[in-house]
Amino acid sequence: MDVSTCKKELVIEIPADVVQREADSVAAQYAKRARIPGFRPGHAPTSIVRNHFREDIRSEVVQSLVPKFFESAVKDRNWEVVGQPQFADLNLEEDKPLTCKASFEVLPDFELKPYKELEVEEESPPVPDADVEKAIENLRENAATFEVVSDRPSEDGDLVTINYQGRDAGNPEGQPVEAKDAVVHLGDKQTVAAFTENLRSVKPGDVREFQVTYPDDYPQKSLTGKTYSYKAEVQSIKKKVVPPADDELAKSVSECTTLEELRAKLRKDLEERAQRRTEMATKQKLVEQLLQAQEFPVPEVMVEGQLDRKLERTLTQLLAQGIDPRETDVDWRKVREDARGDAEKEVRASLILEKIAEAEGLELTEEEVDDVIRDLARERHIAPAELKTRLTRDGGLDSIKRTRRNQKALDFVYHNAKIIRKSE
Repeated sequence: MDVSTCKKELVIEIPADVVQREADSVAAQYAKRARIPGFRPGHAPTSIVRNHFREDIRSEVVQSLVPKFFESAVKDRNWEVVGQPQFADLNLEEDKPLTCKASFEVLPDFELKPYKELEVEEESPPVPDADVEKAIENLRENAATFEVVSDRPSEDGDLVTINYQGRDAGNPEGQPVEAKDAVVHLGDKQTVAAFTENLRSVKPGDVREFQVTYPDDYPQKSLTGKTYSYKAEVQSIKKKVVPPADDELAKSVSECTTLEELRAKLRKDLEERAQRRTEMATKQKLVEQLLQAQEFPVPEVMVEGQLDRKLERTLTQLLAQGIDPRETDVDWRKVREDARGDAEKEVRASLILEKIAEAEGLELTEEEVDDVIRDLARERHIAPAELKTRLTRDGGLDSIKRTRRNQKALDFVYHNAKIIRKSE
């Protein structure tokens, strides 16, 4: 056994008399329902049943006994198996013990190093006035309305509604792309530059014909490197009207009655967010300290599982942005391999925090579990009871509990640390 990994190998030996009793029991079950030519159902001699169903009986004996003896063997050694064991070198002969080799991984057994009164610096930068003003500007932008323009041509910042038809210049006989009431935000960074350039200074009813050559790094891979000829008819033009920063804005976007009250509220919100970010950064420093103090191997199957989750989150984010991962030039195998180091650290940190939670008797109450489920249900727009049932059925509830318990352990480490607070 290699102590530098969590991999184990175990030779399982099941006594011949135990194997024989199990084979007799399985054969008796087969005899009750066996249909063999020349005999009434259930009346064939056991010896004939054994010969007729030899491989089936052998398979059931193995499937019944091997897991039981494997579980007993690892329990005797106080090993906690992670993932599914692999069985090989099966040997089952008449009147001899059944033997096989099991390969598997176990949770590491490590001694928990000191985790209380860790010393760490925490920076608490102040919230500048500029950030408060930026928050007000964001509220103004969100409260903006769009009004139809009739007294001037279009300009940057306007929303131009068009009907258009586009054809691949390299395949003019191919199927055209068409859209009605498509909205183009002139000058926006997400807008293809050629659309902005050719739809600037237009009026309703104008028709513009132009070409667009898409760059090789364009997100929509079906268009990369291609040139399309477009014909666009302008339907309408709307301009953005941003409300002024005054008391009326405060009343319309909050429960505040004056702009100064709104500023004070925004400052408080920004300070609370800054404090949460500061605490998260400090907790990450504490995790790094715990990792530096604890060196032990982690199960490869857990690292692979963490890599799966990291990659799944990345793919979900791309899909949420409207990007098809299959249409990108990303080498996903390399992305996965590059993330292996972080995944290994995350698994190790999780195991350390689990051990701290166990040492401190930190558990989740039913109320805390229900709070987490309510938050998740709100994000997914489903009923909490439905989500809880689904998570329980799929095994996801245990994962949520484990994650939240680890968060409590990290909170414990944070609140018991010697924090040196610094202000910029």
